[in-house]
Amino acid sequence: MAKVTIQTVDAQPMEWTKQAAVVVGASLLVALCAHVTVPLPGTPVPLSLVNFGVLVVALLLGSRRGFAALALYLVEGASGLPVFTPSILHGGIAQILGPTGGYLMAYPFVAFAAGWTYEHTSRRFGWAVLSGVAGEILLFIGGLTWLAALTHSVSTAIKYGLYWFVFAEIIKILMAAGVASRWNQRFSESREPRAESLKPRL
Repeated sequence: MAKVTIQTVDAQPMEWTKQAAVVVGASLLVALCAHVTVPLPGTPVPLSLVNFGVLVVALLLGSRRGFAALALYLVEGASGLPVFTPSILHGGIAQILGPTGGYLMAYPFVAFAAGWTYEHTSRRFGWAVLSGVAGEILLFIGGLTWLAALTHSVSTAIKYGLYWFVFAEIIKILMAAGVASRWNQRFSESREPRAESLKPRL
């Protein structure tokens, strides 16, 4: 009995280390996606893959680890690491307080919302899409509210932060949902016992 207890205690630090590595890796994935960007005319908000990265992390890791990964991402950016979408503000606190700050500050909550929704479903593609939509709604609420505060105009905020991005966000949601549903399908298949192993041996 003592031996089993020791093995269990020893396994806990390894599991924590594994989960920490997953969270750090997820934050770096989002950072990589943030650097795939296209500046748009007429708006200070660029088009990038960062929202796709946020949704993938949320749908694959779930609410708690997704929240932790995106919170870590913000800490990395605030400390000056080059993880945010390239901007004339050069990252750091200035970028968090800039035009895209509302989107950035919403990321942990977007990940939590999308991850939580997906956790409580059948994990199929349609539910992944709906989970992504839930996260995107929260994202644009945060982003547009911040833009409206900076520009003192709701219509200007919508012009800068919504119209240019609707079609692209639909594509990102579908892509992230496809990745998540495919991953869960393969993971489920790998956990199912093979038919041959269920056959009685003579």
